Amino acid sequence: MQACSEVNLPSDAREPDTIISMIELPEGFSVEVYADVPDARSLALGQDNTVFVGNRRNGNVYAIIDNDQDYNPDRTVRIASDMNMPNGLAYRDRDLYVAEVSRVIVFRDIENKIKNMDPAGEGDLEYEVLFDGYPDDTGHGWKFISFSPDGNLFVPVGAPCNICEKEDPYASITRLDRNFSSYEVYARGVRNTVGFDWHPETGELWFTDNGRDWLGDNLPPDELNHAPEQGMNFGYPYCHGNDIQDPEFDSRQCSEFQGPEIELGPHVAALGMMFYTGSMFPEEYSGDIFIAEHGSWNREVPIGYRVMHVSIEDGEAVSKEVFAQGWLQGEETMGRPVDVLQMPDGSMLVSDDHAGSIYRITYKG
Repeated sequence: MQACSEVNLPSDAREPDTIISMIELPEGFSVEVYADVPDARSLALGQDNTVFVGNRRNGNVYAIIDNDQDYNPDRTVRIASDMNMPNGLAYRDRDLYVAEVSRVIVFRDIENKIKNMDPAGEGDLEYEVLFDGYPDDTGHGWKFISFSPDGNLFVPVGAPCNICEKEDPYASITRLDRNFSSYEVYARGVRNTVGFDWHPETGELWFTDNGRDWLGDNLPPDELNHAPEQGMNFGYPYCHGNDIQDPEFDSRQCSEFQGPEIELGPHVAALGMMFYTGSMFPEEYSGDIFIAEHGSWNREVPIGYRVMHVSIEDGEAVSKEVFAQGWLQGEETMGRPVDVLQMPDGSMLVSDDHAGSIYRITYKG
């Protein structure tokens, strides 16, 4: 019998109701704590409403189990530990794919294996290594992964620095082949994306990108980008935002590169994103994008620590607004949103690696 371990929060864990009471949402929306998971990062949804959660610092992978699928989880278990920044997760055909810094692994038939776990045991589930050919740099080495509509696994490789010029595959989004034997670069000039999704109608790739540091509090913006085809270059390290030339890399002009769909706030650390296709939220949100902003770390006045809503019209980003905020109180950090995940009933989960929580946002009107 496979073993697992139940999740135990530290004795000094924050009071969930404290954060919930501070989160501001549009009228008709409400938020609750869905589960407590230490260092909760990227999320993936299984076939049986199981929510899988990756880590960056703790090196674990968790499963939130909802046996009767009533959106009131029964328990949370650890299914893997001591991994190398297992941030990125993807679920497909009953298998769970996990990205570490230099490799991609898979847990086959994951939900059936969880059912056979011994809840009182200690240990980890077995997995297979699919690909072990990515760089092992830990700077921007944690990954977000997702399957495209045609079944290819997309894996980004961040720049191993704040600002530098490096050869492929650094500062790119790659696409693994179906046999997981090799990859090709799909998009270049991407400093560090930790979130992407495909447009529900066109199937085209959209992604967030974190701008460089140390150009001041207000430069450059983070970005929401759109890559409808392979081979596009989004400017890093030469150009940021729509037309900000990098002072250290000025040998190429911004006109040579693809600009963002929309500029986000400077240093907000835009991470997970998703297109909303559910039926619970009002119609005005249908087909729009939600973005988790982790929050600035070196800005004099902190910014981010929220979930943004980006309106999409005719395949273009036309405006942005704050959807959920309150994780930043003055200069006190209550939480840091990392990823967003749509549930089958149309509600939305938001992970928070600072508070060690996953929240569920619902709409009742």
